Amino acid sequence: MGITLYTEGTPNGLKASIALEELGLEYKVVTLDLSKHEQKEPWFLEINPNGRIPALTDKDESGREVMIFESGAILSYLVSTYDKDNKISYPHGTKEHWETISWLMWQMGGLGPMQGQANHFTRFAPEKLKYPIERYVNETHRLYRTLDRQLAKTGTGYIVGDRVTVADIAVWPWIAAHNFSGIPSIAQYPEIAKWFENLLQRPGFEAGRNVPRPHFHTTLNNLPEDELDRVAEHGKKWQKEAREREAAL
Repeated sequence: MGITLYTEGTPNGLKASIALEELGLEYKVVTLDLSKHEQKEPWFLEINPNGRIPALTDKDESGREVMIFESGAILSYLVSTYDKDNKISYPHGTKEHWETISWLMWQMGGLGPMQGQANHFTRFAPEKLKYPIERYVNETHRLYRTLDRQLAKTGTGYIVGDRVTVADIAVWPWIAAHNFSGIPSIAQYPEIAKWFENLLQRPGFEAGRNVPRPHFHTTLNNLPEDELDRVAEHGKKWQKEAREREAAL
């Protein structure tokens, strides 16, 4: 087996496993315990110098090891190397190809960072500060509005064209974590709500979202604030430890 995925069940981690499942590829999973800071151990930093998940290793045609980190790079690699039939992509150079890349970059540079900050300040910061919570939650709402308009424009149930692509795969795990990030409901975004449920019916999404363990973000979407804060307590501890470790370097 050539492909090894180093991951945990975070939104970024799920992108890679969903893509692998949608492509029907065999792969080995190595689960990193983020609470023990395994992503900072020297062996893993050889694979991803940035010390984050996911990362992926594979063998090229000459048998040499290929190491890819950053979830967007992993999705691009899987499409370029294994999606010759365009199961989750469009032919390179087409209008739809560049639209897909644009929406993938939108997720990488916009939705992920902004919702990630909303998640942090809403759940994990040492104290709940009004300004950063409002700043990042409001920006996440703006991005959700952008996505909702795009889905209404295509009218196909997909972000680009008439098929699932890496754009859908990159965005879906973040929408799945909406309540934990300070957005209690996506009902106000009807196109997103339909798109989200439709993708959940796909076997690839269902299998991929449960790697390396049962998907938990969707189970949090009906919980009240006090329950969500209790869920976050363990994460607050190891994030504090992580900040202290980084500051000491």
